Amino acid sequence: MSRRQQAVVLGLVTFACLVMLPVGAVGAIASPMVFEDPYNLERPIAWIAFFLMLSLWIICIAAPFGAWVAFYKRSQGLQWVAAGAPFAWFAALAACMTFARV
Repeated sequence: MSRRQQAVVLGLVTFACLVMLPVGAVGAIASPMVFEDPYNLERPIAWIAFFLMLSLWIICIAAPFGAWVAFYKRSQGLQWVAAGAPFAWFAALAACMTFARV
């Protein structure tokens, strides 16, 4: 993949992260609602969902920045790991929210 194609894909990833950013911010505000069910205080999966929800918006800000830094330093492996981190984080959050019965 050429540098220009990489830049276009990173631009699309950055745009997708900017779209996920408000979702992450609302999730961070609503994250204490995970513990509305009193039994969730004792469930480890609920705590994992809480911390994933709380930190999603931070990942949506930091990951594109890290991907662009890696792009300019010509570290292709790190660039794609950083670019994919918010999507993996979101998938882990969706799985945790499913199993935590929130």
